[in-house]
Amino acid sequence: MADNVIRVLLVDDHQVVRRGLRTFLEVQGDIEVVGEAGDGAEGVERAQELRPDVILMDVKMPGTDGIEALQLLRDAGNQARVLIVTSFTEQRTVVPALRAGAAGYVYKDVDPVALADAIRSVHAGHVLLQPEVAGALLSQDHGSPGSGRAGTLTDREREVLGLIADGRSNREIARSLVLSEKTVKTHVSNILMKLDLADRTQAALWAVRNGVH
Repeated sequence: MADNVIRVLLVDDHQVVRRGLRTFLEVQGDIEVVGEAGDGAEGVERAQELRPDVILMDVKMPGTDGIEALQLLRDAGNQARVLIVTSFTEQRTVVPALRAGAAGYVYKDVDPVALADAIRSVHAGHVLLQPEVAGALLSQDHGSPGSGRAGTLTDREREVLGLIADGRSNREIARSLVLSEKTVKTHVSNILMKLDLADRTQAALWAVRNGVH
């Protein structure tokens, strides 16, 4: 396999869903399904074993659900980007999933081509948020970590933060601001530290809430 192939792990308690996802994704030249799991606990175990680039994770599963699995992955230091696969009626469960570290979400009836694009997008460092979910997150975020700390950011950090809120990857930010990717990574780390935020998703939401966008 080429180095640029995106390695994907499927975590869903319905075998027919996993089979359908695998069937479609395996015809994508740049995506390889490296494994499957039937619940969150097995998903965490497989993720530690296989080290995928992207995990497609259901939210509602028996035993360890998707949100618990996200927290376990974060605690274990697993760097995989997690894309939540959910039904529209479970939208309110997406908010805690994003708070737990998910890079975004797609609905179970997503167009196959859009699903492949979503996988490529989160792998590239983007955060996938639809307006209604971003609004739900923002409405619950008053008084959250980082509030009132905009003044601690340098002008360059504010520029970087605004581009994070636009869903740009580090590579795209580097190109836009004529910086090295290493410098951008340093800026991102400083932003997270100064605002006491855990990840890019929280940074993007903070930026929208505080007008750095």
